[in-house]
Amino acid sequence: MNVLCYAVDISNYKEVENIFNTIIKKYRIDILVNNAGITRDNILARMSQDEWNDVINTNLTGYFNCCRCIIKTMMKQKYGRIINISSIIGINGNSGQVNYAASKAGIIGLTKSLSKEVGSRNITVNAIAPGFIKTEMTNLLTHDNQKQFLDSISLNRFGKSEDVSNMVTFLASDKASYITGQIINIDGGIN
Repeated sequence: MNVLCYAVDISNYKEVENIFNTIIKKYRIDILVNNAGITRDNILARMSQDEWNDVINTNLTGYFNCCRCIIKTMMKQKYGRIINISSIIGINGNSGQVNYAASKAGIIGLTKSLSKEVGSRNITVNAIAPGFIKTEMTNLLTHDNQKQFLDSISLNRFGKSEDVSNMVTFLASDKASYITGQIINIDGGIN
């Protein structure tokens, strides 16, 4: 298997369009996994316009840009799998994360609406809403915040990246061909 990597600012539509055009000339794209995400946590009363815009532009506009750049190709192919990584925060909210919560909730709306637009073309669009998964981003949380999250998880442990990637693999497969417009929580049973 060959893996090619391309660096692009997904909040910039022209950059995304150029990179997709380059890839489409050489390869068929059947699967798109939108997995970009940043945080700029602050309470709303102190949140700057830049903190809001940075998160919305990467986490939501970036997903829109990637979907828009591939959707016509997938429609012509009459096949595609789009998997958007949202967050349980987009469903439940979280203090100090109105920008992040809004961006991840927006991904849920994008997923449900796009699935209705392209389902007749054999394209599925689903989202995964991870809970607390041990990553570099969640390692930045304070010990108190980590304990607060852990206390709310029924399985009493944090998730691993494999818990999410296993669902991505399933949703990308033909085994999930009748699943679309769904938001699948991978959160260990957050209360």
